[in-house]
Amino acid sequence: MVSEEFNWMAGGPQGSGVDSAANIFGRACGYGGLYVYGRREYHSNIKGMHSYFHLRVSKREVSANVNDVDLLAAFDAETVVRHINEVVSGGGIIVDKDQIDTKIFSIPSLSREFKDEFRQFLDTKGWGDSLRDVLSEAEKTDVRVFQVPYMDLLKEVASKLGIEQLSKVTRMINVLTLGVSFGLLDYDASLVEKAITAIFAEKPKIVNMNILALRTAYSYSQQTFHNKLGHKLEKIETTEKRIFLSGNQAVALGKVLGGCRVQTYYPITPAADESEYLESHEIIKTMTDGGKGAVVVIQTEDEIAAINMASGATLTGARAATSTSGPGFSLMVEGLSWAGNNEVPVVITYYQRGAPSTGLPTRHGQDDLRFAVHAGHGEFPRVVLASGDIRECFYDAAAAFNYAEKYQLPVIHLIDKALGNSSQTYSFFDSGQFKIQRGDILEETELQDTEYKRFRFTESGVSPRVFLGTKNGIHWYTGDEHNEFGHISEESTNRTMMVEKRMKKLEAVDREVPIEEKVNFFGNKDAKNMIVSWGSPKGAVLEAFQILSEEGFSLGFLQIRMVHPLPKEYVTDVLENAEKIIDVEMNYSGQLGGIITEKTRIPMNFYVLKYNGRPMTTTEVYGALKRILLNQAPERQVLTYGS
Repeated sequence: MVSEEFNWMAGGPQGSGVDSAANIFGRACGYGGLYVYGRREYHSNIKGMHSYFHLRVSKREVSANVNDVDLLAAFDAETVVRHINEVVSGGGIIVDKDQIDTKIFSIPSLSREFKDEFRQFLDTKGWGDSLRDVLSEAEKTDVRVFQVPYMDLLKEVASKLGIEQLSKVTRMINVLTLGVSFGLLDYDASLVEKAITAIFAEKPKIVNMNILALRTAYSYSQQTFHNKLGHKLEKIETTEKRIFLSGNQAVALGKVLGGCRVQTYYPITPAADESEYLESHEIIKTMTDGGKGAVVVIQTEDEIAAINMASGATLTGARAATSTSGPGFSLMVEGLSWAGNNEVPVVITYYQRGAPSTGLPTRHGQDDLRFAVHAGHGEFPRVVLASGDIRECFYDAAAAFNYAEKYQLPVIHLIDKALGNSSQTYSFFDSGQFKIQRGDILEETELQDTEYKRFRFTESGVSPRVFLGTKNGIHWYTGDEHNEFGHISEESTNRTMMVEKRMKKLEAVDREVPIEEKVNFFGNKDAKNMIVSWGSPKGAVLEAFQILSEEGFSLGFLQIRMVHPLPKEYVTDVLENAEKIIDVEMNYSGQLGGIITEKTRIPMNFYVLKYNGRPMTTTEVYGALKRILLNQAPERQVLTYGS
């Protein structure tokens, strides 16, 4: 049976090659003309604890994960235990033959909390406590179990390579798993080899070793398990150019498009991946003359230095940004306030994660919306952008610099771990329509015979600026309140005028930025039921919305992209006549819903919330929304799916 859609999950100890396997799997499917959406989940320790990667493969574009797993590729016993209930009837589990008799509660990496829950589950079902027991029960529900002698296959690979020490090839168990998986799916192995070659392009020896391992496992799978899974993954012909990239990579590429030339950061999960990607691609071809340019990436001693260094770079005329997560942004707040006071066009990419404090450093959350909108002492304008998918991450990362320089204020690009660490297949992004807008900048010749006022009072609140070092453009920056020249001033009249000058910028943003850059709307604006959301739930919400619309429900979906300043007139127009307004967010209190009510006085009727550190899936969002539409739901539903 050729599968229109297929869900593959790989899991194993942190550091065992789960990410590499998933990236190869995704690329190989992409080379075959298939669309992929991948979600990466990993523990906050460096090695040993459980991590997994869920890949959804389809002949059509997909934008979220679902609950189902059609094939679970387990590197270890823990992966089977944690995910066995996600494998659907007719699906399969690839397991190490040597681990079949593992006692579940002897697995050292399982937490006490998980063991307590799973013991209760086994007692309820009346199952035994070995891996063999639970796999036998799974087989009764038409789940196929494929026992693979990984050690025998590794010995065969080592022998072919002339390697005597087996420890030198044990890391290739991830590629063996790929070989078995694609053999079961009867997929074109040459596309997998192409993916391996691309992933390890700079290491020809590693490429050859891994291709040998792939072929060995693929051959074993075809000979031993042929047609036993019941799924076939088939490539489709396409001439469309596509890319398979993560949210971190999309932001980095968007920054390059937007003219970013200085990036500062202090390592923090999940933001550091973006800066590291920029570091590895610092030399870039310029679009104007085909020459070479560069992005200077600087790892600072802490986040305080990162924000201040980025601000300093912008004052010299460079487009500069910094990237961080919750704890790092907390340290940046004083520097952010300084930038707000001095009208500095700095960009901050803010990757939310589970909070508060260190919280869930490698897990997902959308808890920081109000913090991003209000962080800082005193009041000063900032723009807060919230991307909803990887494509938007790319375009918003570029647009952030235009907003920052045109309105001379900090821009916070607010995304989250779910977006940063997910990967997706797209047709090539169109960069030709983007134009750099630097705002009102004075040249040296315009300053002759004038008395330059850096913070001159204007109707829009935006004052013409000059870069540091520009002849005749002497001015001052200070953390104190200041006059038009930048000199410290505590006079009451000046203070009132300066506060109002700065805050006028929000009115300009609200007035001048096109509404299509602030929101996305899907469906019927006269619909009885309106969904509102922001950020990474977009994909799951949109897919659930489409299914429910096809089922005949009257629905609209309002995705907010510019959270601050909120386009309240448009939001009011969309929501004021709805019978049911459903707020879908990844936090406890429904922060966007609260902001909408605060700005428009329109209350939310229902909340669909999740805060267990795992992203929303299409499956659970669909179920929650349908219960509301059928009048079978409470005002507040909390989603809990995810291992």
